[in-house]
Amino acid sequence: MEPSDLEAVEKLHQAYERLMQEVNRVVIGQHQVVEELMISLLAGGHCLLVGVPGLAKTLIVHTLADTLNLSFNRVQFTPDLMPADITGTDVIQEDKSTGNRDFKFLPGPIFSNVVLADEINRTPPKTQAALLEAMQEHQVTAGGRKHKLPDPFFVLATQNPIEQEGTYPLPEAQLDRFMFEVKVDYPSEEEEFAIVRQTTSDDSYSVQKVLDLDELLSFQSLVRRVPVADHIIRYAMQFARMTRIKPGEETNADEVPDFIREFVSWGAGPRASQNLILGAKARAILHGKLYVSTDDVRAVAHPVLRHRIITNFNAEAEGMTPDKIVDRLIQLISVDSSQEKLDGRLPQVFRSTDAR
Repeated sequence: MEPSDLEAVEKLHQAYERLMQEVNRVVIGQHQVVEELMISLLAGGHCLLVGVPGLAKTLIVHTLADTLNLSFNRVQFTPDLMPADITGTDVIQEDKSTGNRDFKFLPGPIFSNVVLADEINRTPPKTQAALLEAMQEHQVTAGGRKHKLPDPFFVLATQNPIEQEGTYPLPEAQLDRFMFEVKVDYPSEEEEFAIVRQTTSDDSYSVQKVLDLDELLSFQSLVRRVPVADHIIRYAMQFARMTRIKPGEETNADEVPDFIREFVSWGAGPRASQNLILGAKARAILHGKLYVSTDDVRAVAHPVLRHRIITNFNAEAEGMTPDKIVDRLIQLISVDSSQEKLDGRLPQVFRSTDAR
């Protein structure tokens, strides 16, 4: 990294501390959620927030957008929502001076830096698919013409894990486009006390801008330049590779633990390995570090993998969730060469370049 990059890391770390202070003025608790959202934004990824109603998911996203000085739009997904309601549509416009008529594209709410797709699983697949091109290509196609979305562009979607009546589960291909699945949990007793006291009073709170758009774009570029050792990449890869079962093949028989075979139908793909490293890089510089460690990989393992590990009926019967599977993988995969298992059961993570 260049000397200017080292200064940028320190600047980002200080800005992150100020950002947390500003967000905490409006949002009580949910520190882990805010950190994971910030990691995803720095890495240029999208997030799926899963939690029951009333946990301030919308407030968190809106407040974060305000502190980063980003444009924000909220789309309430309903069964009658059409793709054009999100992406925009072509309308006929008449030139009063000439009388000529021509099509003009009217942008939809997706043309914003931060798009909150509220209750994304309540709209049919046709409308859900309208987000796929936007999330992957950062553009939308209407009337045969491509329209570029603003940069940066983030989709932060919410989903209710309890009420599934009248919903349309997201296809695996679209779930994989989300870098993180962020779990939004209930507040603690003291946090709930502070929430009730603050929200039932006459006090109002606003946040100050911490970063502007150009600074955020430069920090996204900085994330890509953070160095990462080969053994860290191999360590991250094992989290994805050890979840994969190849039906009818024995080529990976020694790589897959018994509990994976028992509880997992399908494992994580290569995009999970990429996101583990990108997330670890973003977390490292957020905390003022100039390098990526195995601690950073483990910190982002749950949000990266929990929506990419497909469990089977045995897992449901035994109460084995994707998070518990990731916990067992964290305990299983060695974190340094002194713990390397050389019995042939697990791939070697800390082998040297010459050995390859």
